[in-house]
Amino acid sequence: MKKLISFLGTRKFWKEFIIMTLAMFLGAAAVYYFLTPSKLIIGTVSGLSIVLSTVLEGFGINIKVSWMIFLINAILLVLAWLLIGKEFGAKTVYTALLLGPLMEVWEAIMPAQKLASIRMGSDMPINTLNSFSVMGDPWLDLVCFVLLLSISQAILFNINASTGGLDIIAKIINKYTHFDIGLSVTIGGGIICCTAFLINPFHMVIIGLIGTWINGLVIDYFMASINRKKRVSIISNQHEKLRSYIVDELRRGCSLYQVKGGYSGNEQIEIQVLLSNDEFASLMEYINEEQIDYFITAGNVSEVYGRWNKAGKVKRKDLLRESRMETGK
Repeated sequence: MKKLISFLGTRKFWKEFIIMTLAMFLGAAAVYYFLTPSKLIIGTVSGLSIVLSTVLEGFGINIKVSWMIFLINAILLVLAWLLIGKEFGAKTVYTALLLGPLMEVWEAIMPAQKLASIRMGSDMPINTLNSFSVMGDPWLDLVCFVLLLSISQAILFNINASTGGLDIIAKIINKYTHFDIGLSVTIGGGIICCTAFLINPFHMVIIGLIGTWINGLVIDYFMASINRKKRVSIISNQHEKLRSYIVDELRRGCSLYQVKGGYSGNEQIEIQVLLSNDEFASLMEYINEEQIDYFITAGNVSEVYGRWNKAGKVKRKDLLRESRMETGK
């Protein structure tokens, strides 16, 4: 209990809390404005909720889509906790249960029907129950929905959280099959999307399947963009000065290699380091200010595992202490 209370007071908790809330606010907008009104059934639990809500309505049982999402997510959260892990499960409890209420918030701020009526320049009844398109075209609704939701999903996956629903299923597929998270979303979503045959015409289901496929591709793109780092190789006569700046100022570790020039035959030191884009920009600014003679190559790295993120936040003296402990000095 003390450990939990201590964690709730950390900067990491509040930073991720704010990120999760903003990401879900974006995701809720995608569902409320572009998915629900047009009854597009993309491979998400939101889409499955639309199918179930519509089918139950035919039997005289009226359940709002937002509350259907809430119920399905509550069931899937148990699976997240048991099969994926406590951290993912705890974060997803918050985000998944937040989606329905945030859709209600968007409805209070600007009802989708009113937004559609403004676009058409007509007085569309606010309480209409018929399907409609906010953008005026199902393909445009699809594009807007996929872009907004994919950004939300990528942000949450990056901090070991999710929007709930299909993301939980995708995370389970990802964990046990080691497929990319985008492909996992496409597989789970494609199965759910096929349930749309119960309420939608064939061409609408095809649109949904295409949207599900695009959703997986866009998630992988945004995930790669968020996690992208620079692998930088530097050859310079002032390698010690550069090493000192990288370790002391940027707080990054680096590797030093003895290399020999194939043309000149001179032996020099090559520095290799992984940096964020901002850190790489700072390094180049430092090199130009100090007028250091250099030869640099840099390439993008989309995935980094291990201690990289942690090491950048650890003071150098702590790293040195760990090194001494490992070597027995």
